[in-house]
Amino acid sequence: MTIESRTTKVEGYDVHYWEGGSGFPVLMMHGVGPGTSIMGNFEPAMAPLADRYHLFATDLIGFGDSARKTDAPLFDVELWVRQGLALLDTLPDGPCGVAGHSLGGALALKIAAASDKVTHVLTSSTVGAPYPLTEALDMFWSLPADRAELRAAMENMMFDPSAVTDGMIEGRWDLLAQDGYAEYFGNMFAPPRQRYLDSGVVTDAELAALSDKKISMVHGTHDHPCPAELTTVKLGERLPHATVELIENCGHNLPREFTDRYVKAATALFG
Repeated sequence: MTIESRTTKVEGYDVHYWEGGSGFPVLMMHGVGPGTSIMGNFEPAMAPLADRYHLFATDLIGFGDSARKTDAPLFDVELWVRQGLALLDTLPDGPCGVAGHSLGGALALKIAAASDKVTHVLTSSTVGAPYPLTEALDMFWSLPADRAELRAAMENMMFDPSAVTDGMIEGRWDLLAQDGYAEYFGNMFAPPRQRYLDSGVVTDAELAALSDKKISMVHGTHDHPCPAELTTVKLGERLPHATVELIENCGHNLPREFTDRYVKAATALFG
């Protein structure tokens, strides 16, 4: 299945997304970190998902091939939610789903809460519940000085560090090496970093607005940056109608570490 690169405008910014497949439309949102992009989070899952669904997989403003934000705050959850809502207008008429990873999971829940069009939400390794910043996440959100530091941060995200490939490192490093991007990333994640995590908390009002949505949340049991018991499990307690699945021997990068299980969860939810 061919997945094509496209660009649209959101609030004056060039926003990049990949579109491909057919069937039930699904908007995909990635997490945030050094050199992160939509393909960085989801690449192994894209082709099997595009065989079943009409995908719209976007790079958040400030990441990947989308434009960089020009004014503070550079870490801007409200903007990324508006980006997602604007992209819903590019999807076909009718109901749709949103799939989000890490911070993208919180964005997916927030977007669904704000849109009657969204009927299904899939989160993986999500944040969105209030919890104290972990050492692993603080490390990951720090600007790496070189490839070795980037690899160390990436390996800390995985249950099996050997799963971090040279291609994954080079893909992220290529983005960080773009002119001015390292400084941009450093400014986006300037300490103290707890405030960035707090800005992604799904509010009581948003949780209430999700009561009629079909929600599935998958999370690894060895997620050091975003521990399942502090995030997905807590959100599941507030969303009793949601399906929660914890995957053993899985770190933070669930769509890459357990691609088959991720695709299976998507199929069970989206049909």
